[in-house]
Amino acid sequence: MKLPETLLQQLVPLLSREIDESTLARAQLHLLDWLGCAVYGTTSEMAGKLQSYLAQWGTAGENWNLGGKDTGWQDALQYHGALGSVSEMDDLHRNSTLHPGPVIIPAALAVAEMVRAKPSKLLGAIVVGYEAMIRIGRALGRDHYALYHSTSTCGSFGAAAAAAYMLALGPEETVWALANAGSRTGGFWQMRHEAVETKHLHNAAAAHAGVQAALLASEQLRGPASLLEGTQGFFAATSSRALPLAVIENASDNWLLFQCSFKPWPACRHTHPAIDAVRALGDLPSDEVSLLQICTYADALQFCDRLQPLSPAEARFSLQHCAAVALLYGEPGIGHFERDYLQREEVIALRSRVELRVGEEFELAYPGHFGARARVTLRDGSTRETVLNDAWGDPEWPLSMSDIIHKAQTLFAAAAIPEKPAGDVVEVVLNLCRQDDLSGLFSLVRTLGDHRGRL
Repeated sequence: MKLPETLLQQLVPLLSREIDESTLARAQLHLLDWLGCAVYGTTSEMAGKLQSYLAQWGTAGENWNLGGKDTGWQDALQYHGALGSVSEMDDLHRNSTLHPGPVIIPAALAVAEMVRAKPSKLLGAIVVGYEAMIRIGRALGRDHYALYHSTSTCGSFGAAAAAAYMLALGPEETVWALANAGSRTGGFWQMRHEAVETKHLHNAAAAHAGVQAALLASEQLRGPASLLEGTQGFFAATSSRALPLAVIENASDNWLLFQCSFKPWPACRHTHPAIDAVRALGDLPSDEVSLLQICTYADALQFCDRLQPLSPAEARFSLQHCAAVALLYGEPGIGHFERDYLQREEVIALRSRVELRVGEEFELAYPGHFGARARVTLRDGSTRETVLNDAWGDPEWPLSMSDIIHKAQTLFAAAAIPEKPAGDVVEVVLNLCRQDDLSGLFSLVRTLGDHRGRL
């Protein structure tokens, strides 16, 4: 008697659907978005620490640049996998509350170098990796996100799927890869309560686990097919409210890559609805503001109620700082989260007049929609209010292609990349579908690394 198929066994055929040109073109945008974030990530103190660690202790010595010769993939992935979330501008899938790009794309690039993949294969791997990561992520209950960094816990599945696609593994081997990648689940939110860089290591570890699991599966190293729904499996261990069938539901839907959001502001996505609502209030004299009320969903307060941020990283997780910056300066830029702005008198004064509340209407809509209300009370007693049900960059209010390009160029500029090589990278990435190989992309990325010292 044949046993019923497990969730992973049913998921794998969904990952082998045809990928059309429009979907590959969408993957190009996510690749460009990650590159902008990763290049900016090389400017961080964390990147310098990783560079020192790898130069001293890595197996590849100095040869772990993206697109370099004789690259040690494990060293490269430890580095590149940690870069994409530094600016807090990494892409997002709302219902699963996770960020696919920082994990999937460096994993796909690592395997693309190993197998000398065609550009279409790299882009296809990104599509498949996002699909697996999101499908498993959306099946988890909100109790999982309360304790676990979902990008880490689900990212390993996505990285394994991307690598398996690139390695052309069969269905059984792909199940093994997904199962063994998911078996190393970890990534606890406790790290966000201290001034540490652990979050970015979560992403790198997930990418590494996925690629390693796929490579081992290619050598016939088996994994538990019932890993997701088993009595001691992923759902049982990490979520009492899981909806397992969400992994395989809506099989005929378009690729889930299209449900992802691009982030315009260099801060935690939970702050973006408030930023957009404050910006929609229009120009206001900050010295006339007696109270700025932000009403949004509970997770936004859980993660971003931080009245006195002490570092750029904390400022990116401060609703008070983000709301103050948006009212004072309009569009929040990378510089608005540096120490100079954290210590400005007008910013400190306005942060102290920000009041946070949870709104039932936003809580009921979350995580399907990230919304907020901004209400300002002026010293003369007059008020002004705006309500937004979605944040800019969400599918209901998307960034245009020109917006995404501008974002990447802004991040390149913030990393001191000259205009010419930055423009060349944009041109190559957005035309990868028409390229015969990846040599042009890797060559340009090495040029960016030359300007930054390492990429």
